[in-house]
This record gives sequence, C-alpha cells and structure tokens, in this order.
Amino acid sequence: MSRVGVLVVDDSPTMRGVITAVLRRDPEIEVIGSAGDPLEAREAIKRLNPDVVTLDVEMPNMSGIEFLEKIMRLRPTPVIMISTLTQKGADTTIEALALGAVDCVGKPGPGVTAAEAFSGLTEKVKAAARSRLRPLGDAPRPAANAGGDFRPNGNVLAIGSSTGGVEALLTVISAFPANCPPTVITQHMPATFTKSFAHRLDKASAASVEEAVDGAPMQAGKVYLAPGGDRHLTVEKAGGVLRARVREGAPVNGHSPSVDVLFDSVVQAVGDRAVGAILTGMGKDGAKGLLAMRQAGARTFGQDEASCVVYGMPRAAFEIGAVERQAPISRMSAHVLGACSLNSEGQN
Repeated sequence: MSRVGVLVVDDSPTMRGVITAVLRRDPEIEVIGSAGDPLEAREAIKRLNPDVVTLDVEMPNMSGIEFLEKIMRLRPTPVIMISTLTQKGADTTIEALALGAVDCVGKPGPGVTAAEAFSGLTEKVKAAARSRLRPLGDAPRPAANAGGDFRPNGNVLAIGSSTGGVEALLTVISAFPANCPPTVITQHMPATFTKSFAHRLDKASAASVEEAVDGAPMQAGKVYLAPGGDRHLTVEKAGGVLRARVREGAPVNGHSPSVDVLFDSVVQAVGDRAVGAILTGMGKDGAKGLLAMRQAGARTFGQDEASCVVYGMPRAAFEIGAVERQAPISRMSAHVLGACSLNSEGQN
C-alpha cells in the first residue's frame, strides 16, 4: 500500500516543522509539502495532489473556513483542522467540521507538549485518507417529520460517535422535538471543543443541548454532551432519580470520554428502558457496550456504511451482533425517536 501523502498548511514555520516531524515518525505517512498561507496551499494542492491536508484554523490572507470551503467545492480533499485552544479557535473548528472537515486536533497549549497534543494525529490522518468525502452543500438531512407527533415512552437514548460525528450528530439532533427523550452523547473530541459543539447542537435543535455537568438530572427535552478531555460521561440511578455523571477516568479503548463506558452505565441504570445508537468513527469504542445494551433488551441502531465518513465503530458493533438495525444517517432520527415514542416503538 502506498504511503498517505500529506500537505501541511500553517502560517507558523515552527508549527509546520513540529507537525511535519510528528507525521514523519509514521512510516505509512509521507509529508509531500507544506504551505504558509492559503494562496501557497492552493498552488501546492494543484501541484502535489495530496491525500490529506492538515489546515490551520487561523491564517493570514484567508480564513481557514473560507479556504476549506474552496477546497471542498473545487478539489474535495480530506482535511484535518489544527486549532488553537481558544474559544474562537473552537468555534471555527466546529464550523469546519460541520462543513466537511474530517477531524481536528488542538495545538499545544500551556503545560501541553507537542507530543501530547499531536499524539493521535497520525491515526487521524490515516483515517482521513480512507474517509468518504461529500461535496460541499451535500450534507445529509434528516427525513422529513422525523420528530413527528412525538410522545415519550420513558426510554433513555445513548449515542456514541467519533470521526465524522459532528456532521452526523447535527443531522440527528436537528430533528429532535422540544420534548425529546433524555439523551446522552459521547463524541470523541478534545476538551476545548465540546462546549462550542454543544452550543452548535443547541442552536440547531428544538431540544435543549448542553455540555454535561456532574449530577445533572436526566430530563425529557434535554441532550447532554460528554465534556472532552480526561473524564467519562455515565448515567446513574439513585433514589429513583436518573442523573448524568461526569468523572475523571483512565482512557478506555484509547478514549476518555469513552462510548463503551457510557453504554455500560446505561445498561446498569435502566436496562431495557434504553435505546443505543453508534455513529461514524474509527476504531471499535462502543461496540461491546452496545452489545451489552442489546443483550439487556434495549433497542440498538448503527449508522450504515454508505453514510459514514469512517465505517469503523459501526462496523465493529455490527460484526459482533450489537446492532439490531442499520440505517443511513438521514433516517437515524426517525429510528431512535420511534424507539423512544409511544406512537411507533421504532418501526419506522
């Protein structure tokens, strides 16, 4: 198999050097060029035809978002966003992921070395090279009236996602009604970006979406997104009350927060009064947890291969029998809401 050719785009020569050095440690990756601004990058993309581009969020002459739009419209190429650890950088990164960037990493911040900040970059680049690209403006839309005449049946909904998950989750959650089932989501994402992502989901949906805080009561109409970083989101039942729990914990399947940890907690808290969905992402996090949910009697759904950016996590879950039904992302809202509704119980 030929090596993955990468173009590194960043206005800082130092950062270009750091990213290049990190990528060159992987024998399956070849850094074929670099550029200091979008104008240089445009010519380099034409000349070098890279498999993947790493793109700085904030650059001179043209913003990362403007340049990403041009790439996706004129020469669709997998892009990994390299973001500053600031609120502005986070907001811009979420916008880029919604536009079709495959994944993101944060630049080294105070007390964080380049090795730590970019520890997952090589795997993200290789996953991006295998990802499915959609033309700009061709983002999936939820099926019409997915929320319909929704009447909650008391089920809890748990969703796990990773690479490509920003676009997928926007598609699913945008169809949720104001009285949606209590919903918990673990999306693999750096800590700096989850608050911005929760805000973006909240604006897109009739439901209320927030970054989960420890002890928050699980309520209809509420969606709780796991904070990124070194904490896990779980669901706990005590004294008859369901609550979201956010606690520090070692990575599971290489991730903190972990989808498996979330799904396992749902099994313990509510058993068969749950619905699980596993969406696009690389790796296998969530597969065993979703199987435990299905074995406990919960309804379980997986995103189909054709609509995934990376068909890794859903494939792993499907292959071990954890997925009751596969569906394109445009139909996922209808399926999970149906399984949480008194109307149709998920037979959409």
